[in-house]
Amino acid sequence: MTVQILQRFKILKKIRKLLVNIYLFKTIKQQIEQETSMEQSITIKNLCKSYGQTQILKDISFEAKAGRVTAFLGPNGAGKSSTLRILLGLDKATSGLTKIGDQTYKELKFPLKTVGASFDSVGAPDDRTVYQHLKIVAASNGISSQRIEQVLDMVDISHKKKSKIGKLSLGEGQRLGIATALLGNPQYLILDEPTNGLDPRGIRWFREFIKKQAQEGKTVLLSSHILSEVEAVTDDVVIINKGKVLIKGTLQEVMKNLSSLEEVFFSLTEGGK
Repeated sequence: MTVQILQRFKILKKIRKLLVNIYLFKTIKQQIEQETSMEQSITIKNLCKSYGQTQILKDISFEAKAGRVTAFLGPNGAGKSSTLRILLGLDKATSGLTKIGDQTYKELKFPLKTVGASFDSVGAPDDRTVYQHLKIVAASNGISSQRIEQVLDMVDISHKKKSKIGKLSLGEGQRLGIATALLGNPQYLILDEPTNGLDPRGIRWFREFIKKQAQEGKTVLLSSHILSEVEAVTDDVVIINKGKVLIKGTLQEVMKNLSSLEEVFFSLTEGGK
């Protein structure tokens, strides 16, 4: 009887040790994930921008985290484009900082391998083919041309690779912009109005695509006026107006008791009118 008790005690001791190890493993894993998420965040802190006596950005601060979609919203003229231009090194801040991970955009040796950005315009001559455009961008960023077929397939325009850019529809141009952003397999995706020109099928494709990017651990920052689509994909929300942050937080925190993100947006930017 005593032997059986000792055996049970030893077994319980082993189980306890195993459970402690599992707990420690989970704790360490969570700490590593949290640290990695912080290292792979887009950080905008106390950002200010003035043109002469006109201040267009007033102490903008927020963070876009890895593995999450962050929606950056505001009416026309709110300061979204100015913020993104500074983030991407296209303009200078009056004060404050923007960081992609632990570096500024201008500190990146091959930016496209770290950050993929897509805006309304592809930024290429109309007589250049889709494939030629991607090949030039890949070569200038030290990216293998083998990646071109992969990104064309990812955005579902492989059949358009020989088409002239000037002949693309608005939606196809949007897909090409996203393909360009994906060339370097970047950790960070910054997308401005990514669903402009997309038909319903294209919008559904984008919804699934952007969720997958976040699930794979990418840091996604997007700006869009189609609030219903934003609500369907985003984890976190930042709303600005007249150069100031009005609200920021998770989608659930921002929506609170309101029925939709659209209702939140207009209640803040138009006083509920």
